[in-house]
Amino acid sequence: MAGRIARNDIDEVRSRVNIADVVGDHVTLKSAGVGSLKGLCPFHDERSPSFHVRPQVGRYHCFGCGEDGDVFEFIIKMDHTTFQEAVERMAAKIGFTLHYEEGDGPRTDYNQRARLIAANEAALEFYQSQLTSAAAEPARRFLGERGFDPAAAQHFGVGFAPQSYDATREHLRSRGFSMDEILAAGLAGQGDRSPYDRFRGRLVWPIRDVTGATIGFGARRLLDDDKGPKYLNTPETPIYHKSQVLYGLDLARKDIAKGKQVVIVEGYTDVMACHLAGVTTAVATCGTSFGVDHIKVLRPMLGDSANAHLSQLGDIVFTFDPDEAGQRAAARAFAEESRFASQTYVAVAPGGLDPCDLRLARGDAAVERLIESKRPMFEFIIRRRLAAHDIETAEGRVSGLRDAAPVVAGIRDRTLASAYVRETAKWLGVDIPEVRRAVDAARQRSGATQPDRTHSSVPVGQAGPGGELVAPPEEPVAGIRLLPNDPITRMERDAVMAMVQQPVHVGVPLLGLAAGATFSAPMLSVVRDAVVANLDSIGAANWLDRLLQDVPAPFRGLVQELALAPIPARTDEDLALYARSIVVALVERDLLARKASLLGQLQRADPYEQADRRSEIQRQLVDIDAQRMRLRADAEAAAQG
Repeated sequence: MAGRIARNDIDEVRSRVNIADVVGDHVTLKSAGVGSLKGLCPFHDERSPSFHVRPQVGRYHCFGCGEDGDVFEFIIKMDHTTFQEAVERMAAKIGFTLHYEEGDGPRTDYNQRARLIAANEAALEFYQSQLTSAAAEPARRFLGERGFDPAAAQHFGVGFAPQSYDATREHLRSRGFSMDEILAAGLAGQGDRSPYDRFRGRLVWPIRDVTGATIGFGARRLLDDDKGPKYLNTPETPIYHKSQVLYGLDLARKDIAKGKQVVIVEGYTDVMACHLAGVTTAVATCGTSFGVDHIKVLRPMLGDSANAHLSQLGDIVFTFDPDEAGQRAAARAFAEESRFASQTYVAVAPGGLDPCDLRLARGDAAVERLIESKRPMFEFIIRRRLAAHDIETAEGRVSGLRDAAPVVAGIRDRTLASAYVRETAKWLGVDIPEVRRAVDAARQRSGATQPDRTHSSVPVGQAGPGGELVAPPEEPVAGIRLLPNDPITRMERDAVMAMVQQPVHVGVPLLGLAAGATFSAPMLSVVRDAVVANLDSIGAANWLDRLLQDVPAPFRGLVQELALAPIPARTDEDLALYARSIVVALVERDLLARKASLLGQLQRADPYEQADRRSEIQRQLVDIDAQRMRLRADAEAAAQG
């Protein structure tokens, strides 16, 4: 099995990909000067654009919320992928073959991924075009009976697979896909004699990953002579793993991240109904129970961290049918509850209606009310267990308490557990101490040592409630907004910005002169020192990385801001001239300050007793005047081209 991607390959992919093209898929970018683009930040709400991209540097930075990174970090944050997936996706985009360390050498399965996704996208286009055909009348009737018009079908990509054994695969072969690729994508199955179209005669929904790439399909039986299962999904393929896929996540992910809520329903039509009713955080599993891998997909979007403050945690809302299958699904979901730091809830519609039927019967507002009426998962499970016993009798109350006590014992937040001890006592009509004894006994029987979910205050450096070390508070962060807004500091800021962004235009000799300049803002001198320390790397592809590595951690944000801030120049010639002139202004200001200081020393020196000292001062004054003359001559020569 392949291991980590080789570092050189990561750097090569990063250098070849234009970050503006990738960011441009999510953000409308406009020019902000030479080599700089800006737009509205995708990571926070804003009315004025503060999100800047520098393609030559290969980085982005938001001056509003502080988000910063390269093309891989942008993909990770926007699409909630891993670093390796981000690199592999970009490698596939540019046709670059990656090499892996500690593995079997070059790996090209990400190229296979691109081909299988392309096959699925071509199939989707074909299925959508078939939905308007005469043969698709049962599919259109099915959608209409459930309240979905053609616009809804188009929005969710719903289509129809012709009732043919070879229509889909022949279409795909005409588009250049091989039979092996069609089979590998799960679009066809291999029969005893020949391949056959997998989803023939069915209504189909595209199943997409978080980026919107179609990786599989879910298909609903429509015709009486179809002897297959009611719902048929793409089988396991190199790109489709049902335990890791949630239908509708591509549409819901932004609102999940923004609202810190996800609603988990049981079917494709339920997702459609929820979204059309305004519950745009709804997703569904694809032919499997909600499990661990689904949780791993959702947690980054929800910010679901055990160390997060309670106010930062999200809500996970499960909707279940009240029938036996729905109750089993609720039990399976509860089994995974402890894997979330966020709060879990259950919403059950009155009358046994699922969200699709509820919308059809009572309108969009009823679906919204369903989610608003959610109940905590613990309450739902405890009440469900109590309902299985006749609590009107003493025997029923005892058996009900024994059944419910392990649920309360498993609640990690001890304060919440105490609250449920009181609630369970009320629901059963027994004394609180009796319930508490049953819960304590259940806790002892299970040997439960689950960490307390309570986010209490713990001294820095000591273990938190879950055994984790509480991190010390972050050091003060240096940033452009923390600089004084006076003319001197603004000039210093712009000069250091030119040194960071355009060191080649500034030139090594001038940067050397800037090495001794004094700054009214000390944080800028820290960045200047990093620039001077890396004069031997000017023009290198990793120039910015070297600066970030050299400055102390609290100053890295400032370096990133200086590297991405727009420079007021319209052409490359203007940019070169500006970069030199602003650093010349900094050096000349410093030379004038040094000259004034030397003149003061000269006046104070005794002409008889400090003759040697006066001679040295005068020599330094001559040297300063010579440097100023050279600076002006160089500036005039640069201005004249």
